[in-house]
Amino acid sequence: MSPRRDARVSRSLFSLRSFFAFFLLVSFLVSCCFLLFLGGMDLPEEQLRQNALLTFGNVIFLSFLCALIDRLRRKFTVERPVKRILDGAHALARGDFSARIQPFHRLGGANEFDVIIADFNKMADELAGVETLRTDFIASVSHELKTPLAVIQSCGTLLQDPALAPEKRAEHARAVTGAARRLSELITNILRLNKLENQQIFPKAAPFELGEQLRECLLGFEELWEEKQLELEADIDDVTVLADAQLLSLVWNNLFSNAIKFTPAGGRVSVCLKAEGGLAVAAVSDTGCGMAPEQGKHIFEKFYQADPSRATQGNGLGLALVKRVMDIVGGEVEVESVAGRGSTFTVRLQRGLP
Repeated sequence: MSPRRDARVSRSLFSLRSFFAFFLLVSFLVSCCFLLFLGGMDLPEEQLRQNALLTFGNVIFLSFLCALIDRLRRKFTVERPVKRILDGAHALARGDFSARIQPFHRLGGANEFDVIIADFNKMADELAGVETLRTDFIASVSHELKTPLAVIQSCGTLLQDPALAPEKRAEHARAVTGAARRLSELITNILRLNKLENQQIFPKAAPFELGEQLRECLLGFEELWEEKQLELEADIDDVTVLADAQLLSLVWNNLFSNAIKFTPAGGRVSVCLKAEGGLAVAAVSDTGCGMAPEQGKHIFEKFYQADPSRATQGNGLGLALVKRVMDIVGGEVEVESVAGRGSTFTVRLQRGLP
């Protein structure tokens, strides 16, 4: 029997015991009154009248006593729990997400109020988590927006100088373009991540050649790796997977972009795709700055950046997108990294038709 079923049975038994105890008490008192009245039926009429009045008075007194007992019972078993729940609800409504309600635990086990309190505390925990995420999200977005906006404002002011040299004018214009591109990427990633987290994007699984997709995505970064004179190693087999090709393209574009972005000039980027049993295993490696194991635990969190110096190069949403896409398509992604020696991101997907 499950713990929840045990608690339900315990509450039910306790309610029955309370009902029968109260019923027996009232029955006993009423029976005493009738016995007192009936016991004097053979008495003279005057004495019988006095017994009737006495019995009536006893009934009134006992009724008042029962009402008082019931009032006290309601106060301690109903009104106090309800007041405690209302106080917690009002505190939560005022924005106090630390508000929690202490359970009562009456004799005989938990009752329905304890179940309500437990659900309320669970809801408060979830709301507190959401509020923390919202606050962190706003702070992170504000931080990410400030840098490119400052660049645009500064360079825009300098471009208004009519005496500015053509070389400087072109340099400032490139800075404005780069900052605007970064803002566009940030907003695009926020919108994508919001759709993914709110299940507004539904995967359409179909068999396709993953190797061909990896090659096409790599060619899209050809200009960048040639500009940094990176050595590219590609060992890509032809592997068919059953997944949403459009969603997976977000994964490869972010992994390739990070590998090239964080690898110094003259470094090496490696891409490998192999079939291992029923899985397609893709690995993207670089010889960049890497990260410590503690940083690797948080690398897939939104806006997290292992190296604060990377703040001018990324917005910390790319890997969060990668993780969310993999969760949706039923795949896995993990990272192995050594500080100062580079990182390897490994993606595992179910294979499709051969």
